[in-house]
Formats: sequence, C-alpha cells, structure tokens
Amino acid sequence: MIKQSIIENVLEAALTTGGDFSEVFIEDKFVNSIELQSNKIERSISGRDFGIGIRIFSGLQSVYTYTSDFSEEGLIEAAKRAALAISGGGNGILHPLQKEIVKPIHTIAQLPQTVEHARKVAVMRKANEIARQYDERIRQVGLRYYDEEQNILIANSEGRFVEDQRVHSRLAIQATAADGTEMQSGFYGPGAHAGFEFIENLDLHHYAGEAARIAVTMLGADECPSGKFPVIIDNEFGGVIFHEACGHGLEATAVAKNTSVFANRIGEKVAPDIVTYIDDGTLPNEWGSLTIDDEGEKTRKNVLIENGVLKGYMIDKFNARRMNAEATGSSRRQSYRFNPTSRMTNTYIAAGESTPEEIIASTENGIYAKYMGGGQVNPATGDYNFAVEEAYLVKDGKIDRPVRGATLIGNGAKTLQLIDKVGNNLAHGAGMCGSVSGSLPVNVGQPMLRVSEITVGGTKGE
Repeated sequence: MIKQSIIENVLEAALTTGGDFSEVFIEDKFVNSIELQSNKIERSISGRDFGIGIRIFSGLQSVYTYTSDFSEEGLIEAAKRAALAISGGGNGILHPLQKEIVKPIHTIAQLPQTVEHARKVAVMRKANEIARQYDERIRQVGLRYYDEEQNILIANSEGRFVEDQRVHSRLAIQATAADGTEMQSGFYGPGAHAGFEFIENLDLHHYAGEAARIAVTMLGADECPSGKFPVIIDNEFGGVIFHEACGHGLEATAVAKNTSVFANRIGEKVAPDIVTYIDDGTLPNEWGSLTIDDEGEKTRKNVLIENGVLKGYMIDKFNARRMNAEATGSSRRQSYRFNPTSRMTNTYIAAGESTPEEIIASTENGIYAKYMGGGQVNPATGDYNFAVEEAYLVKDGKIDRPVRGATLIGNGAKTLQLIDKVGNNLAHGAGMCGSVSGSLPVNVGQPMLRVSEITVGGTKGE
C-alpha cells in the first residue's frame, strides 16, 4: 500500500517528543450497498475509502490522528502534529520492521468486487419473490445487500509489519404483514466473513420465508402478559441479550476503568456451572471473525466464563497497559477514522446437554422468546430492556399461542446467574455492534436456554 521506508519514517517521527510506542494503520476499503423496496431497486451505492491512522503511546497517554493524505510529507507532518500532544519522557525506539506472513483462516471463493451488479440484484429479487409469495397478507418486503472488502496494513515501533484482507457479505430481509387493522414485521439478516459465494448459496426459502412467517404469525398474536416468568430464549440471535448485557462488561474498555460489574472479579463464580461464555474470533468464515485484530494480533478463542467462573476479559494493547495484562487479539475499529479498543468478535454461550424438547417440557408456565429484537443496555450497570420479535406463551410444558409486545427487562449479571437450562443446539446470528470505536460486524450466539425468572413487560397485566 505504502513503501516500507515511508512507514518507518512516519513511525520514527511519531516518537520524536517522547512517545514509547507508535503505530500506523493503513486501510483501503471497497463497499457496495443495494436496497430493494416495493419490488424495485431504490438505491445502489459503491465506494472506496483509503486512509491512514497514526497512534502514539507514552505510558498511559494515548494520542490518535488520521489522514487521507498518503504523501510522505503529509504523513510525517500528521505524525509530528500528533506527537506534540505527548508530554512524556519516554525513550521510544523504532525496531526494524519484520514482515509477518499470516495464514488466512477464511476461504474466499468470489471477491464481491469481481461480481456483476446484475447477479447481486438477481438474488435480492428472488428473496423478494419468496417472501411476498409466503402469504397474501405480506404487503411490503425490503432487502439490503451489502458487501465489503477491506485491505489493511499494520506496522508499529515494536517491529510488527503485517497485512490482511477481510471480506464481508450480508443480505438483510424485512417483511411486513397487514390485515387491515394492524401491521407486523419480521426480519432475518444472515452474514459471513466470506465472498459472494455465501450470498449465492443462501437458502433463500428459509431466510425470506422466516422473515415473512414471523410477520404473519405476529399479526394474530394476543397481547403479552406482564409479570415475572421463566423465559426460554431460543438459540442463534437470542444471544444478543448476553452480548449487550454481559459481553460489553467483559471488554477491557470498561474493565480497565472499573466501570464494569465484572471488574476485578477473576476467579469468582458469576454464573451456574452449566454456563461457559466464549469470544472466538477464529471461527472460519463467521461474520464476526478476523485473522488478525486491528493491532495486528492473531485472534484467538478467549474463554471469558468457564463453568460459571470468570476466567478473563477481552483486552486491547492500550488497556493491557492499564490492567498490567496481555492483549487477547480483541482490538477492533470500524475504519482508520477510529482509535481501536477492545471489542467482541463471535461471542456465545457454549452448548449444554439439554435438548430443546426437554427445556420446553420442563417449563410449566412461562414465555418462549423465539426471535429477539433490538434493545437498550446501560453498560455501567448491565441493566437491559429488549423487545422480543416473536414470542409465545408456554403452558404445561408445551408451546402455546403467540403473544406480541413482549419486552424482557433485567440486569445482565443477575440474568446470567439465573440460567438453569442450557440446550445442545448452539447457533450464531449476525449483527452490527456499536461502541466507541465504531460499528462492527459481530456474531452473537447461544443454544436454547432457560432463565428461571425475568421481568416481562407486556401489553396487558397478568
């Protein structure tokens, strides 16, 4: 992307005022986004973004700047300007850059940039047709196709010099049903760290059909009762509750500042024995996976909670200094415009031994949350509020009628402790996670599980 000699000069310029560490992050990104509404393509955007981020440490000081000027003079000027903010007496040394060859863990068969626009649109039109044909009450279908190719180079004053290519592809489907008096919607958005082959091989009858089925099912749903109930949360995107209410609390971004309920609790029992919670960036071709993180560290399988005991955190390079710990390959950023920090990749509760049938049969009276929707979380406390996209009552060990308007209200750390059944059907769901270093592709996951009690907000009293 840029000559190694220029990168070395920039790293050296960044150390001139006493920094003890400098880093260059170079990014060349290609993006395509297509939207379909009302049976026609409403918008199609393609773009390329190129830029460089420069970071400097001096002890527990961190300075970050970025630029799209890739001339040597412009880069050195940006590095020196950032260095002026450093007021340390460090003695940073530029070690010789050693090119590291990292073996990719993801198989990419078709780079999206090489695929004709018409082929992408053809998949969208097929999904649109399948969703609309599901039921005459489907009145609107919206689709968004997205692909991204991100080429990066990371070099730092410790001698690191490594390159990587990331490719993401996703198809988001939303169906809306109406019966004259009300409207309901359903959503499904599969994605992968993969090329266009992922899109062409999608089971559109499953994904588009599910989006339509959710919308139609919720049309006839009763109002959800409110109160405290055992709640069965299904697998896949059901893991979003623990991603938001627990996962963020296990990132060094919060832990290093003692603003997490999990800070300084390594070795403590924070969940039942049946709960193991993992963040794993190495899963081949999963939406949240990376070969290396945005500091050049190889991603890894980080066991955060093992058999209920807190074992570790997700840690980036800067917060590792604050915590006197080692980085865990967990540093991420949306682009060169963002200073990286610790973030999740594919975070999930590991499979247990119960079958879904056993979990349902052992629940006398409760709520079954089949598909989760969006929600809000207070990261400092873990208090959450999540909508359920598709929910059912559970009566006498059987799934009963669908209910609408269900909201799960609780505290992540406490909910974790109340898990009393963990299923054997682990699955992952693709989503986007927003935090201080931008919006990132992440997987959330879990098997079906049961929480012995959650406050359920509904549209009628129990």
